[in-house]
Amino acid sequence: MSIKEDQQQVTLVSSGEWTLSTVQKIEPVLRRVPLDRRIVWDLSGVDEFDSAGVLLFIEYFEHFQKKTKVEPKGYTQSQKEMYDLLMGHTVASVPPRKSSFVRDIGKSAVEGLKDIKDFVAFLGQLFSAVFHALIHPGTMRLKEMTYHIHHSGFNALLIIGLTSFLVGMVIAYQGAVELAKFGADIYIVDTVGISIVRELGPMITAIVIAGRSGSAYTAEIGAMKITEEISAMRTMGFDPYSFLVLPRVFALIISLPLLIFFSDIMGIFGGMVASDMQLNITFSQFVDRLHEVVEVKHYILGMIKGPVFAFVIAAVGCFRGFQVSDNTESLGLHTTASVVNSIFLVIAFDALFSVIYTELNL
Repeated sequence: MSIKEDQQQVTLVSSGEWTLSTVQKIEPVLRRVPLDRRIVWDLSGVDEFDSAGVLLFIEYFEHFQKKTKVEPKGYTQSQKEMYDLLMGHTVASVPPRKSSFVRDIGKSAVEGLKDIKDFVAFLGQLFSAVFHALIHPGTMRLKEMTYHIHHSGFNALLIIGLTSFLVGMVIAYQGAVELAKFGADIYIVDTVGISIVRELGPMITAIVIAGRSGSAYTAEIGAMKITEEISAMRTMGFDPYSFLVLPRVFALIISLPLLIFFSDIMGIFGGMVASDMQLNITFSQFVDRLHEVVEVKHYILGMIKGPVFAFVIAAVGCFRGFQVSDNTESLGLHTTASVVNSIFLVIAFDALFSVIYTELNL
């Protein structure tokens, strides 16, 4: 019994004897079969089948069918007759194996390592496609890139602006309460300006885009995977990475820094409004103080994060889209995983940037 995997399907190759004396050795292999892709079950190598072997096949065939599409092939007429005979009678169901805390941890660890390995392979193919596009600029799909810039960037201005404005107001209101105790009202400008431009503007924008555009990338590519459009592209000789992934990655790398700039403006404006309402600091006083304390380097350090966050969000969104199998349940699970993974990586990279900036005294 062996398992062969590729990006499109999992192939189970059954061989040898499927009898009462061997089913205990075969079952652990069947439990390791990944269910995130279509399964092709090849039975042509089976030499002998008895009722125990057929019952094991029925149990796992039905289990696989609940999760994904299964296609058996290579079975003989006698095997089919035995299958029909057993299916025509009441078969005592095998009690489910009791869950174990240690086994669940091990299973999660193995699945996590497999995800990391697949993501590294995806990044390798993505960088290869990027290198080819840079050498041959004429192959870049500018029309699709422009569409995704409009869809992922321009259409997100409203939600980005509103979110950043409210965050700026919250920071100003909360900071004003503490600063007013020490008569340091004017320092609310320092708090709002530096925190928004350097940290919160880029991170808030990236998190909103991860939930909005990253999930859309996963859903779009996943739907194409379910309808086998990606398989058709490969059959016709088109590279899915050049046609589907690169336009989305480049579009987000271009649009996210522009969204961060807009987010910074709206966040500071929210702080100005709150400062005027809570501390009676006028707009002109706020702007004068802002010019004094917020150096250009803070804006640059925040803007540097934009392309990195954009690449992470687009890469994770497209990667999860390619992982979708042939059912809608998988589409929902991978879309959720895309958002969770993207937000986690954005926060992790933001923390990494903070450590680097601190060590470099920036």
